[in-house]
Amino acid sequence: MILVTGGAGFIGSNIVAALAADGRDVVVSDRLRSGDKWRNLAKSRCREIVQPEALADWLETEGDALDAIVHMGAISSTTERDADLVYEVNVRLSWSLWRWCAAHGRPFVYASSAATYGDGTAGFDDDASPAAMSRLRPLNAYGWSKLVFDRRVAECVAAGSAAPPQWAGLRFFNVYGPNEYHKGSMQSVIAQRYPAAAAGEPVVLFESHDPRYEHGGQLRDFVYVDDCVEVVRWLLAPRAPSGIFNVGSGHARSFADLARALCVATGHEPRITYVPMPEAIRPNYQYFTEARLDRLRSAGYTRATVPLEDGVREYVQRFLSQRDRYR
Repeated sequence: MILVTGGAGFIGSNIVAALAADGRDVVVSDRLRSGDKWRNLAKSRCREIVQPEALADWLETEGDALDAIVHMGAISSTTERDADLVYEVNVRLSWSLWRWCAAHGRPFVYASSAATYGDGTAGFDDDASPAAMSRLRPLNAYGWSKLVFDRRVAECVAAGSAAPPQWAGLRFFNVYGPNEYHKGSMQSVIAQRYPAAAAGEPVVLFESHDPRYEHGGQLRDFVYVDDCVEVVRWLLAPRAPSGIFNVGSGHARSFADLARALCVATGHEPRITYVPMPEAIRPNYQYFTEARLDRLRSAGYTRATVPLEDGVREYVQRFLSQRDRYR
């Protein structure tokens, strides 16, 4: 039995779908509230859904049956300004689950983020040493909270303190794919611009305000959610490695590349227009991200990542263009 926190969210629900398809018993901890987030789980067989505030009591009574915890639950908005709330959810809750797994001898896989790298000045090397992480400068409270937890984990392991028998922190880059629809403005550009592309209208992108990058030339490591799921499945196998690992495609691609792939996937000639970037986001805007996958590969993960054009085509044709968009 696997507990997936944040299991009704974007990456979490894709993990739940894969584990359920594998025949695993899956327990989800999340809040569904009054929107359509429940649809992310509608096709998956879940043993139980536990509210986050009830999770500690559930672990006390049912935890002996658990095989592992996959912790995807977090406040993931990069624009959240309540840093106290972000710390409480992204650090304190995560640490309580780490300690539970350490005390009960269970594997622990958790979501970190490429937001820990800030503007990328210090590179995108998933070096888990405390010294390397001390050089990173996140640009928002979300990235800061993820780095705080990564550093706490690294310091715990370096000191030889109690730790789960196997653990992994996953620094996800720009993930796209089905079940992200509840994220509103935090959805991928693909999901946000799909209606216009499908109608044959121009795809609107932000202008560049850095002379080193042309309009649409801003670069991101776009990674299909299926690649993230496969890494998690690999880490839940026996004798899996421990560590902090980047999870991306390993190849930076431009937003113009993404827009062209989206138009082609909808059967239209690429048309792109550019609008000024809002001034509020310009100071902290990232113009380049690219995951270094050396450590993931050295740890034994050999599966190739999905090329951008293939991932966008599958996302559009299997999900976004369908009446039922959910996995």
